[in-house]
Amino acid sequence: MSIVMVTGSSRGIGFETALAFARAGHRVAATMRNPNKSPELAQIAAREKLAITAYAMDVDDDASVRDGIARIVKELGPIDILVNNAGIERMKSVEETLLQDARDVMETNYFGAIRCIQAVMPSMRTRRSGCIINVTSVAGRISLSPMATYAASKFALEALSEALAQEAKTFNVRVVIVQPGIIATDMATDISKEEVGSPYAQKRRISALYRAVLKSPVPAAFVADAILEIAKSDSPQLRYPVGPDAIPFLGWRSSFTDEQWTDLGAADDDAWYARIQSDFGVDARAEAQKS
Repeated sequence: MSIVMVTGSSRGIGFETALAFARAGHRVAATMRNPNKSPELAQIAAREKLAITAYAMDVDDDASVRDGIARIVKELGPIDILVNNAGIERMKSVEETLLQDARDVMETNYFGAIRCIQAVMPSMRTRRSGCIINVTSVAGRISLSPMATYAASKFALEALSEALAQEAKTFNVRVVIVQPGIIATDMATDISKEEVGSPYAQKRRISALYRAVLKSPVPAAFVADAILEIAKSDSPQLRYPVGPDAIPFLGWRSSFTDEQWTDLGAADDDAWYARIQSDFGVDARAEAQKS
């Protein structure tokens, strides 16, 4: 049995990951900003007699992370597996993005992960044992308008993870990057919502793409099960694309030169929707016309 800490456990991938590890017999510290506002996880744990304890922790706050992890270690023992999952998004063009929104995204998605890593790494290093799983996204390798702010945070976490993997391996600590595609979460639903009033067409098109993909939803539990299997594996693999569209999306981007990618993102609606349909068989245009 391992002690597993999962951030952002109130919903979505974090919620399902906490359940997956507990159902597999592990002891889970499920962290979230306010457990009182998200009682469902505790209710399921009580009903199924799962070893899940919810802890209040705000990954944006130094003291909250420091004190929260100290409490987890005192009550449960040293953390064996850290799953950095907490994340937020803001979908606007670069011009229209408020600087505070950009800071908030980076604070949670990037600096939040660093805080947790720095809190658990000394013990893992001393014990020469542990696993750190950073949940990024295919957006950690693909920058697609209007996802610049979100992608920047995930690109940063990918770079951090690559360097951390080199450092941690010296002490027998494993680092893994999990890159989900479009998964049926509240975040994906938010991205799928139409936005009016912007001079930029990209948000409207991405929203339509998400609505089209979410018609055949991939549940968050799919990613959670993959994270559990990855943690159980002793594979040295660093990156794991997860979801039926993850590898196709990554391959799609790599098939373009940078200039071709820019041209596609700047193309008119007809050309963009036609390319999405030809490359992925997804009729995003039909979803756009419904809005």
